[in-house]
Amino acid sequence: MSEEKGIIYLMSTAVNGLVKIGQTKTEQYNERMRFLKSNGYRNVTGLKREYAIEVSEYKNKEKMLHEIFSKSRISDTELFALDKDIVLQLLSSFDGKVIFPVNENKEEIFENATENVESKLIPNDTYYFEKLKKSDNRTVKVSAKVENGKWTILKGSIIGITEDKGVSQKAKLTRESMKFDKQGKLL
Repeated sequence: MSEEKGIIYLMSTAVNGLVKIGQTKTEQYNERMRFLKSNGYRNVTGLKREYAIEVSEYKNKEKMLHEIFSKSRISDTELFALDKDIVLQLLSSFDGKVIFPVNENKEEIFENATENVESKLIPNDTYYFEKLKKSDNRTVKVSAKVENGKWTILKGSIIGITEDKGVSQKAKLTRESMKFDKQGKLL
């Protein structure tokens, strides 16, 4: 029994960070792309082909992708609030024939997507944050240096010395390891 082949495709939309992950039979691919480009999908326009790959068991693989990205799914649609490069990394790792873009191979697509994901780190620099905490009516004033994606809170920053609701366990442990005076000034 042969495994049915079909195409899984990725399309970007006019909304940055919103992508469509879909599937279609191989013989219907060109018509599907034309229709989506002309008519949009669920009131979303500006659909643009990013990647398409012909694979075996395409319906099961598309279903798996929808499950993997389910937390980013927009209601009961094929739209996801995702960085297209993350989807490209996964799609280009599938065993199959690249249908679009026609002049690139899977390895190049994967490498480019990985480079794009990695380059989206916060740029090296010094950043500043100031906010009045409602819980204790104190102002938090922090300077932080970012180097290669790692944050360092700088000496002299005024941090919160009381816990607010919703603070993560990691933040609590980090605060406990810091040395600060009674006013919250980081030593």
